[in-house]
Amino acid sequence: MENFITLNKDNIDDEHICCAISDAKCRAGYELKKDWLKKEFDNGYVFRRIDTRAKVFLEYGPAEKGWVPVDAPNYLLLNCFWVAGRYKGHGYAKELLRLVLEDARIQGRDGLVTVAGIKKFHFMSDAKWLLRQGFEDVEELPSGFCLLVKKINEEAADPKFGESVKDFNNVEKNGITVYYSNRCPFTEYHVRKSLVETAEKRQIPLKIIKLKTMEQAQAAPTPATIFSLFYNGKFITTDLSICFDGKFDKMIL
Repeated sequence: MENFITLNKDNIDDEHICCAISDAKCRAGYELKKDWLKKEFDNGYVFRRIDTRAKVFLEYGPAEKGWVPVDAPNYLLLNCFWVAGRYKGHGYAKELLRLVLEDARIQGRDGLVTVAGIKKFHFMSDAKWLLRQGFEDVEELPSGFCLLVKKINEEAADPKFGESVKDFNNVEKNGITVYYSNRCPFTEYHVRKSLVETAEKRQIPLKIIKLKTMEQAQAAPTPATIFSLFYNGKFITTDLSICFDGKFDKMIL
């Protein structure tokens, strides 16, 4: 098994962040994600990845400082968690999970919490795999999200979704509404260019809401604050490929 490396302010400028490594059109988004990480390191955020050029990594931090509308005091919040390509099936995901559990115990945390899809959502962890690792589903939303918890302290209260994700009344009812942040290097380009072109071609009204602060993210109407698309007030997907002209119509219908 390859070694892991933990990124920090001292090494991040010289290290890759797994996604969009060689994608020239997303270079600006790549640097925005690095800038986001540098700020979040001060909040106890951790980016741990395999020490080679691959997409094998886990991001997490204190749930109180998470960019997700979840109420989970004294838990660590798991964010992006990927093992791709030839590294699948070799124990890397389990080792990354073991390391974060070790961190949680050292910090005296009550456990781990993460958001996933009841059915597999793009850009989100696999709920079925996490359930096999001892996570429990403690809350589900009509929009298809679930809140998964792995407790260290069995007496601790269950985390819960924030109130903002339970009411879509504030989401625009006409056309496309997108919420996104720079937590992913792909979002800036594909929301601001690909989706704008797709919406203009169809003459569909488009409202883009960029989540620029932790407070804005924690008050969002969706727990998928990397990217969430609504259409006529209804949540549609976390899949960024809906921005593409060739995918939009199939995914909306």
